[in-house]
Amino acid sequence: MHSIRQYQVDAFTSRPFAGNPAAVCPLASWLDDKLLQAIAEENNLSETAFFVPSAKGFRLRWFTPVTEVDLCGHATLAAAHVLFEILAYPDPAITFETNSGDLHVRRHGKLLEMDFPAQPPLACPAPDALIRGLGVRPAEVLVAEDYLAVFDSEDIIRAVTPDHTLLSLLDRRGVIVTAPGRDVDFVSRFFAPRVGVPEDPVTGSAHCALTPYWAARLGKDSLLARQVSKRGGDLLCAMKGKRVLLSGAAVTVMVATLTLPG
Repeated sequence: MHSIRQYQVDAFTSRPFAGNPAAVCPLASWLDDKLLQAIAEENNLSETAFFVPSAKGFRLRWFTPVTEVDLCGHATLAAAHVLFEILAYPDPAITFETNSGDLHVRRHGKLLEMDFPAQPPLACPAPDALIRGLGVRPAEVLVAEDYLAVFDSEDIIRAVTPDHTLLSLLDRRGVIVTAPGRDVDFVSRFFAPRVGVPEDPVTGSAHCALTPYWAARLGKDSLLARQVSKRGGDLLCAMKGKRVLLSGAAVTVMVATLTLPG
C-alpha cells in the first residue's frame, strides 16, 4: 500500500462551499489509467485533476467519475491554485500540456487567468432530445464541443429543470443554456449527464464557446459571466484573437491522503 496527497479546491469563487469543487492530485509519475479513473469515481466530483512534471511545466489530465475529458476549466484553475498557493510554484505563469494543447495560467493579483482555445459555436438544427430534455424551446441553438441553447431571459435559465435521461442521448459532451444577465453580461448553466455530470456548478470550458458567442453578439471583448447553478460562480471572460482568457478565484477547502492499492 502507498499513498498520495490530494487537495479539494473550490474554483471560480473566493469563499468555501461555493463555485465548483475539484480534486487535485500532484503526481511524481503517472499511475495506471484504471487507477486514475477509480480515484475520480471515489471522489465523485465533477472533475479530478492529475498532473506530473513535464518539459514545459506539467502534463495535466482530467477525469469525471466515469471518463477522461479533453478540457476542463475549473479543475485547471484548481490545479494552478494548488501549485501557486500550496506547492510554492515560483514562476508567474504555469504551462499545462493537455489533450487540448498547451494551456497557460497566470497570476493576476488574487485572480488566476487561464488562456484557452476559443470554440466559436455554429448555428445548427435543434435536436429533438435537446428540446424535450430541456422542456422549453430555445430561441437559438448552436454547437461546438457542447450544444449551446440560447434563451431570452435569466429567469428562464434559472427555471430550467432538465430531463437528464434525454440529454444523455445527445451526441455532444453536454448542453449549455445561456441568456443575457440582469447584472452581468450573460448567465449560463451546464448539463453533462452523458459524462456523469448531471449539472456542473461552474464550467470554465463551456465559456470557450460562450465567450466568442456573447462577444460577437454584444460587440465587446471583455465580459462578466455568472453560472447560476445552486452553488454559483463568477468569471471574467475576454477574447484575445483565437484564444479566450478566463479569470477567477479559488480557495482550498480540504487536504487529504489517499491510500492506494499495491
